[in-house]
Amino acid sequence: MSRSLLMVATCLVLAAPAYAMSPRAFVTYAIKGDNSEIMLGQMATQQASSQGVKNFGQTLVTDHTQAKQQMTSVADRIGVTPPNGPADEAKQEQQKLQGMQGPAFDREFVRYMVKDHKKDIAKFRREARSDRGPVGQMAAKQIPVLEKHLHIAMSLQQDERSGRYSGER
Repeated sequence: MSRSLLMVATCLVLAAPAYAMSPRAFVTYAIKGDNSEIMLGQMATQQASSQGVKNFGQTLVTDHTQAKQQMTSVADRIGVTPPNGPADEAKQEQQKLQGMQGPAFDREFVRYMVKDHKKDIAKFRREARSDRGPVGQMAAKQIPVLEKHLHIAMSLQQDERSGRYSGER
């Protein structure tokens, strides 16, 4: 009998939506992510050796500045004070990148962007599926941009591995 109850409880837990964070926490997470991508993107425009990585850095700055404006509008609607700084993980990456230059910078920057965008896409998809009003709608709207960034980063990573790093993107 207790085994049946355990199975039912397990099914209920698995069937329940997996909300990793509240809508307010998600908005804060998203804006910190935008701040992070803007900061690291600016760094890439200045320090990258490959034109492709420089261009990608500028794409990150442009797209995440727009995303931040959109998410800040949602933050205002739900009473969240937008954070000013980047995520702690991005601060650590910034410190790591500051000590690098040339192809080593490019490799590390692109590696981080692949990892970070995969993580963000998963969180944004989860929030988009939550159907929790304007926060979920904004998450859904931003997924294609994050996927574009992941595609660019993965292409740059592939170019680096094959020795091309031509950078014309």
